[in-house]
Amino acid sequence: MTAPNRPVETQADLSAEIESIETAADHTTPQPLLDYPPYRSSILRHPTKDPRHADPETIELWAPCFGHTDVDPLEADLTIAGSNEPIGERITVSGRVLDGEGRPVRNQLVEIWQANSAGRYIHKHEQHPAPLDPNFTGVGRCITDAEGRYRFQTIKPGPYPWGNHVNAWRPAHIHFSLFGRAFTQRLITQMYFPSDPLFALDPIYQSITSQKDRDALVATYDHDLSVPGFSMGYEWDIVLTGPSRTWTEPEEGDL
Repeated sequence: MTAPNRPVETQADLSAEIESIETAADHTTPQPLLDYPPYRSSILRHPTKDPRHADPETIELWAPCFGHTDVDPLEADLTIAGSNEPIGERITVSGRVLDGEGRPVRNQLVEIWQANSAGRYIHKHEQHPAPLDPNFTGVGRCITDAEGRYRFQTIKPGPYPWGNHVNAWRPAHIHFSLFGRAFTQRLITQMYFPSDPLFALDPIYQSITSQKDRDALVATYDHDLSVPGFSMGYEWDIVLTGPSRTWTEPEEGDL
């Protein structure tokens, strides 16, 4: 039996849908829009009910714990995992984790993961036919200091294709994970790079219909953060609460 042919969707088709939703968007709704049809693969799996049925107290009892002694400062340097230098543009990414009043959030575990400079993740389901870099794992972590500051040395990730539609490419980005006092308080978000030409074409980025909230996910080039002769610097603050809160995946009660 031959599967029915699906219509071939182009970037122009998706861009028309994105523009239509943008025009009709109610910017007072929670961001991003969970039901966002241009993000094709999310249609059947975006949450319509609370997906967390686990007992939080049970998780607290059995989940692994972490602490300052578990995180070595070298884990924040993603360029030293192999026997040689990873390939790509070296960058320094730093910023502060703040609460809604602008106060530093100290001693917080910050983790990142990302694609390599060719846009390839180290993952068994990764199918992008770009080369793996044996000297780059794409994962790192650190603890915020007394000023709430984190800092990573890494390689600028490349954009990569994904199967949403024909010629679909994700803007270059770094995933961030922040823990509170327990794993059940984990927040996840993404940091993008300024002036990426793929912003207007990406249905994941565009599922946030508030331009202010989109802008909050884009780092700023900081020349003072650049290391002479070595790496370019990007500054990106993460605000956990309040009207300037950085977008993260929805928490319980937001759905």
